[in-house]
Amino acid sequence: MTMMKPPVIWSVAGLDSGGGAGLSADQRAADAFAVHLCPVAAALTAQNSVAVEAVFPTPPEQLDAQLAALASDLPPVAIKTGLLGGVEQLRVVTRWVDRLRERAPVALVVDPVLRASTGASLADEALLRAYREELLPRATVITPNRREAARLVGDGTAQSQARALGVESVCITGGDEGDALALDWLASPQASGWLALPRREAANNHGTGCCFATGLAAALARGFVAADAAVLAKMLTTSGLADGAAPGAGAGPVRPRADFIHDASLLPALFDHEPGAWPERHSGGIAGVYGITDSGHHAAELFAQGLATVQLRLKRGDAEADWPARLHAELKPALAAAQRCGATLVLNDHWREALAAGVGFIHLGQEDLLALGEAERHELAAARSRGLRLGLSSHSLWELARAAAWAPDYIACGPVWPTLTKAMPWRAQGLDNLAWWAAMAPAPVVGIGGVLAPEQLAAIAAAGASAGCVVRGLKVIEPAIWQQAWREGRASANAAAAGWPHASLD
Repeated sequence: MTMMKPPVIWSVAGLDSGGGAGLSADQRAADAFAVHLCPVAAALTAQNSVAVEAVFPTPPEQLDAQLAALASDLPPVAIKTGLLGGVEQLRVVTRWVDRLRERAPVALVVDPVLRASTGASLADEALLRAYREELLPRATVITPNRREAARLVGDGTAQSQARALGVESVCITGGDEGDALALDWLASPQASGWLALPRREAANNHGTGCCFATGLAAALARGFVAADAAVLAKMLTTSGLADGAAPGAGAGPVRPRADFIHDASLLPALFDHEPGAWPERHSGGIAGVYGITDSGHHAAELFAQGLATVQLRLKRGDAEADWPARLHAELKPALAAAQRCGATLVLNDHWREALAAGVGFIHLGQEDLLALGEAERHELAAARSRGLRLGLSSHSLWELARAAAWAPDYIACGPVWPTLTKAMPWRAQGLDNLAWWAAMAPAPVVGIGGVLAPEQLAAIAAAGASAGCVVRGLKVIEPAIWQQAWREGRASANAAAAGWPHASLD
């Protein structure tokens, strides 16, 4: 059988003679991501696990020859830079980035290695200036730690430093800061916020920055956008802290695991404010056929026909003067039927109105979360502490991480298949991504989008989802048939590990 060619990435970095960081760490990260890494030596270092004793920049003509040889046979989808050694080496890299981009898009991930973890300085003022003026303007993502960001743009908050760096996407890593949570500040076109995981204390943490940047470049090469790539890079790097070993007197290298992509404990949460604690998981999810309708009377009929959960999806017009009256009129029969049948009514978007009407379960989209101000976040959190249940939409890895920060009662994954119910930029998730969501999400997963036939709902059940949404199909096929399809799908479900997720946004 012919294997698909793996994506090619280049790492232009330093060779660590101690095997801890630099190109050695980059190779371990690339292997875990199943991409092909071309290691390009921009500098040779005389170092061990205790100290960097000398740095020998690769002569520019030798660096250029390495890149020319690769360009003719192994052109990259992404390039990661680490230790560059000097201004001339940096300029060789920028020239090749420009040449390669004349042929095809090439992502550039810059890990500005300015100081060794052992404390040695690796960049003078001339190199810092070249970073700011020549390399960073070409970068797709830059991944400094907090001290490196301060050297490049001065002290300040992570948010202000990210803006000052002037790069399209920035992830300022802070895993070595000593807080209860390992926090990285992400600023990208797709999402901004704090990527968080509980801190994992590990004495053998050499090469974490190299691992993170190479993982991010590998994720870009696999087709993920920057925000998704940062989520995957954090998962990869955190996995490497568990199995590190010290071959010398100093800290040993991180050793990322190839199965990191299947470890649910590695999925970070994405907070829009700096968190103080890891969110507590809720346990009030839903199961089975999840009906969605825009009619209160139809919702009442669905409850009477045996559905246990129905969402009333109501959208308010921009200038709808009679909105309160319409909302009340739609809610009244639906809520009465839910109470009579002992079923669950979910109201979309309008959480304050839901509280006022006595609806105990709401569903919010990602845009609804982003629209919340600080006071509204506190108000919603207080309502949840009093028992309000919450479901959230997600379409990508970063949206899954953002949903995780809210510890919801369920997380919707969609669209599983292309849908005409609403306009959206997302690729279909497919059953493969749905299975990954079901295995990895910190809450029960609901499959949604494009479900028009009972066989599709059965497939959602077989993929491991807790529930499956049916919208238009409920108007042409009675609920009992959908429920039977769900039972058949659950009976055929297996616990086989999901594969790699695929990108859901171009």
